[in-house]
Amino acid sequence: EQQGFVIVPFDAPADVYIVNTCTVTAESDRKACQIIRRAAAKERPGGGNPAVLVTGCMAQTQPERASGIAGVTYVCGSRNKLSCVDAAIRAVSRDLALADSPAVAVHPIDSLGMEKMSLIHTGLERTRAYIKIEDGCENRCTYCAIPGARGAVVSKPADEILHEIGVLIENGYREIVLTGIEIASYGKDLRCTENGASEYRLIDLLEAVDAKFGHLAVRFRLGSLEPTYMKPTVVQRMASLKTLAHHFHLSLQSGADAVLHAMKRKYSMAQVRAILENIRASMPDVMFTTDIMTGFPGETEEDFAQTMAFAREAHLLHIHVFPYSRRKNTPADTMAGQLSNAEKNRRANALIALQAQIGEALYRTQGRLLSESGETVLFLAETCRDGIVTGHTDTFMEVRIAADAPIERELMRVRIVGAGPSYLIGERIENE
Repeated sequence: EQQGFVIVPFDAPADVYIVNTCTVTAESDRKACQIIRRAAAKERPGGGNPAVLVTGCMAQTQPERASGIAGVTYVCGSRNKLSCVDAAIRAVSRDLALADSPAVAVHPIDSLGMEKMSLIHTGLERTRAYIKIEDGCENRCTYCAIPGARGAVVSKPADEILHEIGVLIENGYREIVLTGIEIASYGKDLRCTENGASEYRLIDLLEAVDAKFGHLAVRFRLGSLEPTYMKPTVVQRMASLKTLAHHFHLSLQSGADAVLHAMKRKYSMAQVRAILENIRASMPDVMFTTDIMTGFPGETEEDFAQTMAFAREAHLLHIHVFPYSRRKNTPADTMAGQLSNAEKNRRANALIALQAQIGEALYRTQGRLLSESGETVLFLAETCRDGIVTGHTDTFMEVRIAADAPIERELMRVRIVGAGPSYLIGERIENE
């Protein structure tokens, strides 16, 4: 935008298309390639071929695959995305070779630090903004290709994050998600430069955010967390924050110890249960979501049964379920006991069906309890369609209210009066 470009929806005709790729699964790769081809097949508003710029994780790990797709103009990696600006300028002025000879600027991932990028707005009229506070992961789980695509942990300095938050609040955002590849590792590379203490980690950042913005009608949510970060002292400090949403996405991957061990995860299920219990004791209204992978190499029927049993007892709001996907150059790719796609999908579908039942029961129970108590919830209006405004509470429960006029980006108090199968039904309290 600063260079004179007008941002348009991806499906609209454009001179330049930017595709930010993912490589977490084989399906991610396939979809990325599909979207790249779809962009390359379009026509520029003035006629001729558009420029197609490809960046992100698949571009970082498989630059030859990305650059080999007909119509691609330029390929860069995960930590030099801002080079797309210059590439776009060169492409529209025809200084950058098109289609037949794509330019490739992919460098070794750890040769580059945290890219200096910040948001002013999302550009898509979304009600919440995502701030990337950290990049990279050093956990080396046996199934994961992301360390090769993202490199070692690098963190955005706290003063830059606070400034970015301030700009987004001024521009109307009322919920901001602090995210990254492995945000539990935030700060490990900052070398204690933030406040002169022995270390500056995620909880220190959250306290700084709360101190600066706690007087405003705004809330903050965390992206995916490594469960072991949620130690009792950290949870206690989090519970005292005014602006932190009581919803945590803890990335579990499995409910069976044998599978977690094979994955090289850092915890046992006994630890997970203790973590959930401790957080619930400190934040009684808290809700959890998670990721579960089905069909990891060597996962037995008993292992999967343990995962199903955990889902029944944990009462999670949502589980993102996905079948294990083999990734080249990961230890799991060569492990014995590879399951068929049909079996991996069967297990995924069984867990999805179970979680749908659990989620519906949770919504019905919460709807009844909140309705009977007359308790209000803080609700972020996100979309409005056919007189129904949909949004989420700070615990990430979906709420629907009737409204005479569109309401978006407003943080308001809502009284819960009932529940549907996957949402709460609310009434706006006009004087709040």
